[in-house]
Amino acid sequence: MPQRAPFIRIPVVLVAHTGTWLTRALDSMLAPLGYRVLAVTSGRELLEQAADMRPDVVLMDANLQDLDSIVVCRKLRQLRAVSWHTPVIMITSTPATKQQRLAALEAGAWDYLSLGLNAEELLLKVDAFTRVKLETDHLLEEDTEPASGLYTKRGLERRARELVSDAFRRHAPLACVALSVEPDAARAPSGAAAASPGVVDFASRVLQASGRASDAIGRAAAGEFLVLAPSTAPAGAEQMARRLSRVIEGAAARPAGLPPLRVRAGFEAVGDLHETPLDPASLLAHASTALLRARATDNGSRIQRYEA
Repeated sequence: MPQRAPFIRIPVVLVAHTGTWLTRALDSMLAPLGYRVLAVTSGRELLEQAADMRPDVVLMDANLQDLDSIVVCRKLRQLRAVSWHTPVIMITSTPATKQQRLAALEAGAWDYLSLGLNAEELLLKVDAFTRVKLETDHLLEEDTEPASGLYTKRGLERRARELVSDAFRRHAPLACVALSVEPDAARAPSGAAAASPGVVDFASRVLQASGRASDAIGRAAAGEFLVLAPSTAPAGAEQMARRLSRVIEGAAARPAGLPPLRVRAGFEAVGDLHETPLDPASLLAHASTALLRARATDNGSRIQRYEA
């Protein structure tokens, strides 16, 4: 394998395979190149331990004995056990069919390989995927809040550019929902701080737990949040605003002393971004403007769509 630039940190490869021979073989190839190799022997272990192991690449058997490997791959993504920018490579001991490859890619795998693959080719693929993961992690460290994991203003702006470009290319819908979370003046104790750390932290956790894997959730200001929602038309954006409002206001597991909360929301949504172009800055600004209108209204409507 040709000489490569050093990694910015030691990458972790997680191998999920029923036997031990593949793990030993991969370890003998990868460890000298600077990787740390960890292993699990079942799909259940992979689902349970992946989040704690925090792998940079997952190499998984396409024929796990306890669970369907395609289902495991899909659940890794859906449950956020690994991030969407963590490469998952499925490996089969038999020749890979077109149907198997397509099913794996649909489930969130980056590649579907046969063990007949040349060892150097496998190492080059792992190297390239790993570098993408590490560089993305490095960028996200600047675009997310370390404590909460939410996008910063800069991160939201970057993600908005990516999603707008993708939606324009695919003639797809795109939405942005803005939410304000503050103590309910009618029920909260007098003097409850509108943007207290407790309120903000609680709302952050609830939004992350309730959002979709594809959503980009960030903090716009103290007590205000923005949710970029790909593939979401106007009707879906309004439903999302109502659902997230109910989840935050009605959450059962609440920290002691947290006052009753009231959520208001504003949103901007386009059914086909190619037919109705909207630049990223305007998408974010329109949702925030709609939120201001929702906070100012006295007619009981706490959710507003942007109107020019």
